[in-house]
Amino acid sequence: MLNTRRTFMRAAGLSAASLPFLQNLAACAPAASKPRQRLIVMFSPNGVIPNAFWPEKDGELVLKEILQPLEPFRAKTLTLHGVCDKVRGDGDNHMRGMGCLLTGVELFPGNIQGGSHTPAGWARGHSIDQEIKEFLQKNPATRTRFGSLEFGVMVPERADTWTRMVYSGPNRPVAPIDDPYQMFNKLYGRTKDNENLASVLDEVGEDLAKLKGKLGKDDRRLLEEHAGFVRDMEKELAASKAQGLGHAAPELPRGVREENDNIPKLASMQADLLVNALKADFARVATLQFTNSVGMARMRWLGVDQGHHELSHEPDTNAEARAKLIKINIWFCQQMAALAKKLADTPEPNGTGSMLDHTTIVWTNELGKGNSHTLDDIPFVAVGGGLGFKTGRALKFPKVPHNRFLVSLANAFGHDIKSFGNPEFCKDGALTGL
Repeated sequence: MLNTRRTFMRAAGLSAASLPFLQNLAACAPAASKPRQRLIVMFSPNGVIPNAFWPEKDGELVLKEILQPLEPFRAKTLTLHGVCDKVRGDGDNHMRGMGCLLTGVELFPGNIQGGSHTPAGWARGHSIDQEIKEFLQKNPATRTRFGSLEFGVMVPERADTWTRMVYSGPNRPVAPIDDPYQMFNKLYGRTKDNENLASVLDEVGEDLAKLKGKLGKDDRRLLEEHAGFVRDMEKELAASKAQGLGHAAPELPRGVREENDNIPKLASMQADLLVNALKADFARVATLQFTNSVGMARMRWLGVDQGHHELSHEPDTNAEARAKLIKINIWFCQQMAALAKKLADTPEPNGTGSMLDHTTIVWTNELGKGNSHTLDDIPFVAVGGGLGFKTGRALKFPKVPHNRFLVSLANAFGHDIKSFGNPEFCKDGALTGL
């Protein structure tokens, strides 16, 4: 890979100084023999309304009310009913539902008190997205600039077990970036630096031209060397601009504040940044976290004034609360569908088909049902072709540990692990039938 990049640089007339920058640019790499694979994990909180969510029968997928926004992508959708979080130990179900969701392992004892259960701390292990990230980063053919990207939408500033689902290791939660402008700077800050440098080089070039006629022979030779350096730098900047992103940096609306009523705008901005980051091959693994476990968003744009978590505690007999919770979950499904459409409308860079053909979005939750706080039947819905799952189906499992699905995600990337998280829940291996 390194020799290939050097060959590209010589052909483009670039100096060796560009190698560190070019190392992360997909356009400079040779066409991969294997298509890119990508994973996005999308989270929304407080459970679902099961009989408005899960398909009735195993087999061909028939979408219920909450999942109707996925109808345009029904052939690319897979639902997994009967996948359960069996991790127990310290913490309440909201805490274990969040902290064990992607780690599949118990929480440490701690002093964060929740519900009527024992207090707890952070998870005892890393999350599956980070496991896959590290696997991909070890291979030069799949290594990317960031490895993974963690997006958030109105995630509280406080750091506790309810607000973190990504872990780089035991006791090492990873905070999502929920400010789109901060994420933009992380992704594209270098672009602005290059623009500033180009402006400086223009001024230097003009100054050198003015000096040329006023200097002696030796000084002119030195001046030509400096001018050659400036020309080389300008060529490199032009090349990086032409070959770098493969797209213009997205334009974000200005002045969108992080506040409850701006959640739809913030979600759209983050989705745009996410798709563009994957297109540029900045990462092949990403998470998109809407609020947090026990999320209290008030979705007034849907005509819902009560907090989401407050509503999720209402009994099944409260028809008004049930209708509002269905409306809330439809909105979350619409966000998944919108993300899928952005990927479907984007041609695969240096490949065939669309980006959705090479990306799998997994939508999940910390609870199966809000008012019972059950960790059974955790919502797992996959859309896209990135992991090679056979889609257009509804699968029903006999209350299997979700650790087995986490193993399946890694295996789909060619990462042949046999267990993940607590090995007691992986004795039957990866989830079959995907």
